[in-house]
Amino acid sequence: MTNISKVLFNLILYSGILYLGIIVLSKIFDIGTKRFMNLDNKKRKATTFIFLILGALLPLILANNTYALRTSVLVLIYIVLALSLNFVLGFAGQLSMGHSAFYAVGAYTTAILTVTYHVPFWIALICSAIVSAIFGLLLGIPTLRLKGDYLAITTIGFSEILRLVLINWASFTRGPAGIPGIPSPKIFGYTISSNTGYYYILYILALLTIFISYRLLNSRLGRGLVAVKDDEVAAEAMGINPTFLKILAFVLGAAIAGLAGGIFASFIHYVNPDNFTYMESVVMLTMVVLGGVGSIPGIIVGATVLTILPEALRGISTYRYAIYGILLVMMMIVRPQGMISMSSLKGGAKNENSRS
Repeated sequence: MTNISKVLFNLILYSGILYLGIIVLSKIFDIGTKRFMNLDNKKRKATTFIFLILGALLPLILANNTYALRTSVLVLIYIVLALSLNFVLGFAGQLSMGHSAFYAVGAYTTAILTVTYHVPFWIALICSAIVSAIFGLLLGIPTLRLKGDYLAITTIGFSEILRLVLINWASFTRGPAGIPGIPSPKIFGYTISSNTGYYYILYILALLTIFISYRLLNSRLGRGLVAVKDDEVAAEAMGINPTFLKILAFVLGAAIAGLAGGIFASFIHYVNPDNFTYMESVVMLTMVVLGGVGSIPGIIVGATVLTILPEALRGISTYRYAIYGILLVMMMIVRPQGMISMSSLKGGAKNENSRS
């Protein structure tokens, strides 16, 4: 068997196995979601509370497994990033392919402020969110009047320009060498340097992002965003300002990605332009699409699956991005609603499955 034939065979084999696994998981989630939605409000709250407690106890369960605990921290980082992209893609319906740029801005803001200017971590983290939001606003104002492919190309260009600036502005960002020695956060004089400490910081940020997502989705602004996503012309005719709402979603998503970037920089104590390539944006997009565009539980599942899989299957890391692409195509054909769709959360799983 030639090298090309071997690569193609492995690619098809691994993609098929992963695809079947994701389909099986999706069916399991369909059953679980249907049963959850059939519960009364009291039992739903109790079930949700149990999941929150399990999430809080996970570091204690994995206390003797450093690798698994560190992977859990990365899972939370990507959950926050995927949810932040969902503000733009899932709520506003805007195809942003450069979300890693805001992740990078947050990380470098924290790195530069803490290492170069010796600013306390928590102040630097707040600045990361603000600076990322400003970048989101500056990009959003001129570009969010664009749609579809044009917006995607513009955001890709912005992400690549920012990465090149990080590489070439060596006097400020230290260029390809990156910025080492980023300090750990402190709370009441106690330094948080363990995986467990970072897990809880990110767990709180993930819960906050989920809370904001649900509050926005169920608010007047959220309903306006959904209307703009479904039919922008009709929404505008009803008095909704599409540009304002899309910029709001863009800025909010950028700010949360900046927070994730700041914590990530402190977690690995080093940032480098190679941490924030275009492929990071592709991974975030894949998580959102795989989980279910606009579906908050689905995106959590999608981010978890696509963070754990590369760690569990390091032997096929060469094929990772090709497999991501194949999975996306297959999911769009066979299960376009994602692993947990918005309609199933509203009790419409049967109808949606029949349409797919």
